[in-house]
Amino acid sequence: MKVRASIRSLKNQPGSQLVRRRGRIFVINKKNPRLKARQG
Repeated sequence: MKVRASIRSLKNQPGSQLVRRRGRIFVINKKNPRLKARQG
């Protein structure tokens, strides 16, 4: 998982979902699990 200042590029990938957990924003992707990221 990467920690990024901007996750805009990741959320445009096919299959990506933006999820808010514990005050942080996560990107999860079932199709391509390498694209997991966290912001904040």
